[in-house]
Amino acid sequence: MSDDGHQHTGHERVPGRQRRRFPGISTRAYEHPADRSALVALRKLSGFDTVFKALSGLLPERSLRLLFLSDSVRVSERQFSHLHDMLLDACYILDLHKVPPMYVTQDPQPNAMCIGLDEPIIVVSTGLVELLDEEEMRAVVGHEVGHALSGHSVYRTILLFLTSLALKVAWIPLGNLAIMAIVTALREWFRKSELSADRAGLLVGQDVRASMRGLMKIARRQPDHANVPVGPLPAGRRGRGVARRTGPHHPGTARGGGGPVPRPARGDHPRGHGPQPPGHPRLPAAQRPRASAIARPAAPAGTSVVARCRR
Repeated sequence: MSDDGHQHTGHERVPGRQRRRFPGISTRAYEHPADRSALVALRKLSGFDTVFKALSGLLPERSLRLLFLSDSVRVSERQFSHLHDMLLDACYILDLHKVPPMYVTQDPQPNAMCIGLDEPIIVVSTGLVELLDEEEMRAVVGHEVGHALSGHSVYRTILLFLTSLALKVAWIPLGNLAIMAIVTALREWFRKSELSADRAGLLVGQDVRASMRGLMKIARRQPDHANVPVGPLPAGRRGRGVARRTGPHHPGTARGGGGPVPRPARGDHPRGHGPQPPGHPRLPAAQRPRASAIARPAAPAGTSVVARCRR
């Protein structure tokens, strides 16, 4: 049910709770001023237009799409249907008529991106899907839809390609200076474009607390259950040393009934320091026999020093 009280079908389906729609919204309504100023400075950079036009015709966008289609899962009504509904809702709220395809790639690190030259595609990692709850994930999907609506996917794709190219030509003296100048400017713009996309995600999710929780979780980069203290291991998974140190132990008997006595693990019976096994009281230091007296008998009287050394 939309804000006007009517039910929609297809890509116009809205979330379970009522959210406001923004028909005909302009990207300037949510773009951050720093994002626009950085993009203007980027376009004024000498040589950027030449590189942009050259790469637009050279980059194999079809290969990029086939790559994600081969090793990722495309979101649809039958695969990751909850993400599919969130994507349709985000496009409906931001009035994006052509829904970009979304892929889920296998990666434990929480990450999402919007890339593509002619048509943007959205890629999210499995780590991100497992990390966030429904409301937080809705804000992330709106974040990426905002990138697609603002046309950021083109510059993001060029940034990824130039970064890879700069690493390949880094061994050439002065070979990557021009490329790194453009890459630095693109990175400066990219960090500021995230502010605009965060605003778009907030327009889609319309839940400030969920957006804040999602950003904090992504910054921490680990799920909530990562800090749960680990309890005792099951009996079948305990190591030999751990199993012997749990419960009472009596010399000469095996735990759990008859059977051979298990071989002591290293460190179970320390030599001279630490606790001793039951039944073997530890003597004071003054009463302990010396190793030299135990190793050899006393020499008879009248034996020379050389003879005693030879013994």
